[in-house]
Parts: sequence; C-alpha cells; structure tokens
Amino acid sequence: MATYAIGDVQGCFGSLTQLTKTIHFDPKQDRLWFVGDLVNRGPDSLHVLRYIRDLGASALTVLGNHDIFLLAVAAGLTPPRSSDTLTQVLEAPDSRELMQWLRQQPLLYREGDFLLVHAGLLPAWTVEQAEGLAAEAHTAMRGAQCVTTLRALHPSASLQWRPDLTGPVRVATIIKVLTRLRACSNEGVMESSFSGPPDRTPDGFHPWFELSRRRSRTATIIFGHWAAMGLRVTPNILALDTGCVYGRQLTAVRLEDRKIFQVACEETRGQG
Repeated sequence: MATYAIGDVQGCFGSLTQLTKTIHFDPKQDRLWFVGDLVNRGPDSLHVLRYIRDLGASALTVLGNHDIFLLAVAAGLTPPRSSDTLTQVLEAPDSRELMQWLRQQPLLYREGDFLLVHAGLLPAWTVEQAEGLAAEAHTAMRGAQCVTTLRALHPSASLQWRPDLTGPVRVATIIKVLTRLRACSNEGVMESSFSGPPDRTPDGFHPWFELSRRRSRTATIIFGHWAAMGLRVTPNILALDTGCVYGRQLTAVRLEDRKIFQVACEETRGQG
C-alpha cells in the first residue's frame, strides 16, 4: 500500500491518467491525495471530477481556489472569466451532484506528520489552530452558510485575517488563507495579487513557508497553488504545483519514501 500526493491537476485528465499509470496506482490498495485545484483552465475538468469522486475512499482532495471559484460560478455569484474552462462541468447532467460532492471536501487534511492544504498557513497559526479553523470553514461550506460564505469571498482582495472576525467574512478569510496564500508579511498580512516566482516576492512580503516565526513547522506541509515556483522538497515542505496546465509536468510524490514521479503535460497549454 502506498499513498501518493499529486499536484494541481486543473482539468488535465489525460495527464492524470498517464500519471496513475506511471505510479502503477491500484485503487484496491493505494491512495491518492490531491492538493486541490482539480478544475479549470485545462480541457477536461468534468472527467477529473468524476474520476476522483468515483475513487471513493481511495482518493481524497482538499479544495483549491479554482474549485471554490467553480462553486461560486455554479451558484450564480460570479461570472466566469475568459480564461475559464468550466462550461463542460456546469452543463453536465450530473453537475448538481458534482457540486454537492465538491462542497463536502475539506480545506485541510492531517494524517500523522503530514498536513495537506492547497496554498498555505499564516505564520501565527499552529497546526492545531489551522485544523480548527479549517473545520469551521468546512462546516460552513457543507451547510446552509455556503452561499453567504462564497458571496463574502468574491471578491477577496480586501480580506485579511484577524482572530476577532465573525460571520461569513471570518469563514471567507479562513478560506482565502488556505486556498490563495503565497506571500505575507512577518505579521501575517497577505499579499493578494502576487503569483510570480519566490525570488520576486514584493518588498515587505515573503513566501509563507520561509518566515522564521512560522508555528506550523511541526508537520510536513503538502501544498500546490504556486506554479511559478514549481517543485520544492525540503524536510517539512512538499510543494507540488509544477504547472501541468501551462504545458509543464504533473507531479506525484510517494509519501512513504518521498520518491518523485512526473509526467509531461498531455494537454494543450492552458491560458492565463
């Protein structure tokens, strides 16, 4: 039995299929962990969603910002953008069932020494605090607060975390951290627009995982979301977004021995 963590798929079903063949994935005994961003910009988000859903207990995923965006578009809260490729999902006969399944997925998953999240954690958050906050947001997304939460999250540029936040803004800000964080200040102020490589992080901000005050070093954090950084493996960081949707690679790491597996993108280059 092996567990493989897989980077951002973003609708690249052909590449995902090739990767599962490369690692000789056996759903009867192996598990797949996905860092989120299952959908969008790639050509076949519908089959990605169906495949992972149908794996049942053999797969788990946390939500990424593109998955959250899909839920917001499906709820009529925000329009799709020119670079989005979500029409196939939204018009599918099982679209409603897929959206319901997506809403049930967590924002953070912890098992042993590993913590799976799409983007990152603020430096002041311990692993235990992050678990509690993610559970709070998960409850809201699964229940009656889903629409109000998604409405508070779009747009999200002004959202900054404070412990005294309440209501939908609090939940939306938790989701923003877990699904969109790349860079922040030593005080935990998030930079909301930067998506370039780490060495070009704006003045006054730093990659979240490099901050000396970070309190989540007790776990090995597995994440994606940062295609411009690419693969990064350290003793307590496994960054797996290697930009498949931009024509690069889709990456998996076998958690038992940290062996890396990669396949070249089989789809057309994504836009945006």
